[in-house]
Amino acid sequence: MHPDLRAIARPLSSSLSGQTVAVIGGSSGIGLAVARQAKQLGADLVLIARDAEKLRSAAISIGGATEIVADISVTSPSFPTFRDVARLDHLVITAGTARLLPLKDYGADNLHGVMAERLVGPLLAIQAAVPLLHPEGSITLTSAQLGTRPLAVGAAMAAAVAAVETLTRALALELAPLRVNAVAPGLIDTPLLDHLLGDNKHQVFDTSAASLPARRIGLPDDVAQAILFLMINSFVTGEILHVDGGGRWV
Repeated sequence: MHPDLRAIARPLSSSLSGQTVAVIGGSSGIGLAVARQAKQLGADLVLIARDAEKLRSAAISIGGATEIVADISVTSPSFPTFRDVARLDHLVITAGTARLLPLKDYGADNLHGVMAERLVGPLLAIQAAVPLLHPEGSITLTSAQLGTRPLAVGAAMAAAVAAVETLTRALALELAPLRVNAVAPGLIDTPLLDHLLGDNKHQVFDTSAASLPARRIGLPDDVAQAILFLMINSFVTGEILHVDGGGRWV
């Protein structure tokens, strides 16, 4: 190995001790799993979500965190989320609902809402976070399997998450050496799907699990582990990491 690279190519550390991780969407599902795993690795947590009660419960469940109530879908030129945060090492954005509607049922409000949650809100949050982020830190966005394998409904949603992947690659260049990556989850057992699938959830899960190469539905911790990898590995940037049990191929 070239001598100049020895100081850079350090052994991969699994510790986040002394680092601050902000999770937008950290009150439930994948975001809460990320917060819990990062906390176990020694990180200080900043949890950001729109529901103050759920946010308080999440912070208590992981053993304490800075709590900020904010809604990423309510966009404005001055995103207030990090007003009282002095420094960040990593930013993770997992917030966003699933609006899987036929095109004929999308009104202007729904279309604007999809773009606000998946693109405009995250861009404003990143814009606000960048001055606080350590140059060797990271940003991790959330796409979805829809970006590469659309469904018969939800074209606007598929377009928005595909745009997140392009955004990830572009920001990895623009914000370098700050690293920017994304995860693209498949079917994950989260509260979001409880709302989306309702009473059909178990039937959908059983059918889907049988068709997946992994032979099971994903869990929030599966995606959280992928996000922690992207956070810790200092030589990965501009990457879209698919966590879908092989769902893209079936």
